[in-house]
Amino acid sequence: MQQGTLMRKVKSKSWKKQRYFKLQDDCMTIWYQSKRTGKTESAFSISDVETVREGHQSEVLQSLAEEFPPERCFTIVFYGRRGNLDLIAGSAEEAQCWVQGLRQLIEPRSFPLTLALVSPTWIRDWFQKADKNKDGRMNFKEVQHLLKMMNVDMNEDHALRLFQDADKSESGTLEGEEFVLFYKALTQREEVLSLFQEFSEDGKKLTLLELVDFLQQEQLEDEGTEELAMELIDKYEPSETARARHVLSADGFLMYLCSPEGSIFNPQHRVLWQDMNQPLCHYFISSSHNTYLIEDQIRGQSSIEGYIRALKRGCRCLEVDCWDGPNGEPMVYHGHTFTSKIPFREVVSTLGKYAFKVRHPSPGAEGCGWPSVWWCWLPELQDSRGQQAPWRSWVLQSASLSPIPQELKHKILLKGKKIGRLEDTLDGPGDEVPDVSDDDNGPEAEEERRRAKVVLVDDAPITQHGSALQKDRETLAQVLSDCVIYCKNVSFRGFQEARSHSRPSEISSLSEAKARKLIRDTGNEFVRHNAWQLTRIYPSGMRTDSSNYSPQEMWNVGCQIVALNFQTAGMEMDLCDGLFSQNGRCGYVLKPPFMRDEETLFNPSDPSSREGAGPITLMIQVISGQQLPKVANSKDGAIIDPLVRVEIHGVPADQAHQETKYIENNGFNPHWDETLQFQLHVPELALVRFVVEDYDKTSRNDFVGQFTLAFANIKPGYRHIHLLSKDGTSIPPSSLFVHIRITE
Repeated sequence: MQQGTLMRKVKSKSWKKQRYFKLQDDCMTIWYQSKRTGKTESAFSISDVETVREGHQSEVLQSLAEEFPPERCFTIVFYGRRGNLDLIAGSAEEAQCWVQGLRQLIEPRSFPLTLALVSPTWIRDWFQKADKNKDGRMNFKEVQHLLKMMNVDMNEDHALRLFQDADKSESGTLEGEEFVLFYKALTQREEVLSLFQEFSEDGKKLTLLELVDFLQQEQLEDEGTEELAMELIDKYEPSETARARHVLSADGFLMYLCSPEGSIFNPQHRVLWQDMNQPLCHYFISSSHNTYLIEDQIRGQSSIEGYIRALKRGCRCLEVDCWDGPNGEPMVYHGHTFTSKIPFREVVSTLGKYAFKVRHPSPGAEGCGWPSVWWCWLPELQDSRGQQAPWRSWVLQSASLSPIPQELKHKILLKGKKIGRLEDTLDGPGDEVPDVSDDDNGPEAEEERRRAKVVLVDDAPITQHGSALQKDRETLAQVLSDCVIYCKNVSFRGFQEARSHSRPSEISSLSEAKARKLIRDTGNEFVRHNAWQLTRIYPSGMRTDSSNYSPQEMWNVGCQIVALNFQTAGMEMDLCDGLFSQNGRCGYVLKPPFMRDEETLFNPSDPSSREGAGPITLMIQVISGQQLPKVANSKDGAIIDPLVRVEIHGVPADQAHQETKYIENNGFNPHWDETLQFQLHVPELALVRFVVEDYDKTSRNDFVGQFTLAFANIKPGYRHIHLLSKDGTSIPPSSLFVHIRITE
C-alpha cells in the first residue's frame, strides 16, 4: 500500500476513471490523482473511514457485476453523509491488499482517551501537520502554527516557555520524546489535578481507600466500591509498580475519568438492560421514513445506502415503497415523484445482509437480532421468472410466536393492508375489503390510498397475458395479505372506535399534524390507546426537503413508531440517536410503567397526572472543554469562542434550555465553571442535549458539537461528555468535563 496503485474510481456504469491511489507516509492520509494529468484530485483521512466493503456491495458495482468480478471490487464507506468511494482494482490481489490494509488502519481505532495520554499515531499525526519543512524537527514558528491548528490562542511568552522546557537538547527544535514532553505540558488538566489532590493525602497518588472515598462521595457508587476501585486501578493505572501497590496516579485518575466508566452515560445501560418480554406496543421503536431516500422527497436519490445507514444506526422500522417496474421487475422509489428508482431485488438482498446488524453493537447487547418491521407496499411477491422472493423465509408468517421482541428475534414483521383479521388468517382467508385511511386530505393520505390500491387491488393495465395475469396478481395480493400478522394497517377513526372494533395486532398511521391535534385535545386517551396498540407517525407531505418534526412530543404520548428522515442531520435526529443509544442499541426502548397501563391517568400536558414521586432537580456544573473542533469552512487561523447550551426535551412543563457565557479565542481548553439547574416533573421521558456552539455577536452561532442522552442514562458525579458531530459521529478527543448532581 506504500506505492501508488492504479485503480478505477467508479461513479456510474458509464463513468469509470483511472486514478492513482497512495497512502501517505503519515499512515493517516490517502490521496488520489488522475492518471492522465497527474494532478492530485482529492485526499481523505483514515479517521474519516467507517468501514470497507468487499465485492459488489453498492448499486454502482452491482450494475457492473458482469464486467468486473467481485474479487476486484470494494467500497470505502465514510462516516456521516459523505458519499461512498467505489473502486475496482487491477487484480484480486491488489484489491485484497487495500481492503486488508485499510481495515488494519481503522479497526480497532486508536483514539486517545485523553490529551495527556494519547496514542503515538495520534501525536505523530499532529507532528506531521506542524512540521512544515518535513525535516523531522519542529521549530518555534512551527509550534505556533500547531497551536493555531489545535484551536489555541496562547500567549506567545507562555508558549515559548513550554517549548524551551521541552527542548532538552537545547537545539532550538523539538523531536521525538521532546515533542511528547511539550504535548504533555500543553495538555495539563489543572481542574482534574485539583480534584485528584482533594482526595489524595500526599498529592501524588490515591490509595485504594482514597479512591473508594472518591467513588462513594462524588461518583455516588454505592455497591461493590472496593471491587470497582481495584478494577479501575488494574484497568487504567499506567504504572506497573503503582498497580502492584493498588494505588492510582494522577495519570491513571485522568485515564479513568476519560474512560467509559467515567462517561456521563451509565455503562450498565449501554448493554441490553431492559425487559424484552413485553408486548411490542410497550416499546419505543427506532423508525425511519422513506428509508430508501438519501436526499429530498421529490427529486432525491433512492439508494440501498439509505437502508444500510439506517439499519447500522439501530433502526428497526423501515419503509419499502415498491411499484411496478419494467419487465415485471418491481422497483422501489417515492411514488408519483421524480426520485430515482432501485430494483426491489437489490433492496431485499441488502436487507438480508444488514437487517440484523448495528454499527457499534454493545457487549452482550445481541443488538443485531431484534425484530425488524418493514412497512411494505409490494405489488408482487414473485420475481419476473416466477421464483419465490428470498425474503419470504425471514418474514413472520404465522401467529405461533407471541408479539414480544424476545420471541420475534431474527424475524421480520410486515406492516401493510390485510384481507380480513388475524383470526381469519388462522382459520382461513377472509373477504374483508381493506380500509384506506381518510384521516387527512393532504398528500400523505392520498399517497396511502394509491399505495393500498397497488398492493391489494393493483389497477395496472392488463398486458398480453390478459386475465390470467390479473388472476395471478389477485392471488399474489392474498399471499401478501397472509404475511401481515401483527401489523395490519387500519384507518384511525377515533379512540372510542378503536377500543370497540380494533385489535392489538393492528396499527394506524397518522400524520404529524393529526397526531398533534390528538395530543392537544385528548392527550390521556392517546396515552391509553398506545398502551395496547401500535401507532405510527410520519412527517408532513410539505416536508419535501426531508426536514424532520420533533419526535419528543410523539413519545410523550407513547407513540411507538415515530418515523424520521434519517438522512437529515439536526436536533430531531440527535434526540432519536440519544434515546436509542441505550439498551444495546437494539432499537427498542421500554416505555415507563405509567405509559404501559391501559387505565393510566397520565397526560403529558399535566405533569401532576404522573403517579409516584414529585419533581427532581438536575444540577449541571459545566467545568471545562477539551480540544473542541473548529467550525467547518472557518477562515485559516480562526479560533472559536465556545459556549455550552444544555437543553431539556420532555413534556411541555420540562422543556427548557440554559447556556454558559462564551470564552473568547479558546477552543483548546476553555473553562466555564458555571452551574445550570433544571427541574424535571417527568424525568422518565426527559432527554438532555448538550450543545457546544461558536458564539457570533453579529449572526447565528455556529454548531461545534453535541451529545444527547435520556435522563435515565445519566451517571452522576464528575463525568466527561464525548462530543458528536452534526452527523452523529464521534469527534475525538473533543469533550466536556462536568459535575452532575440529582436531588429530589
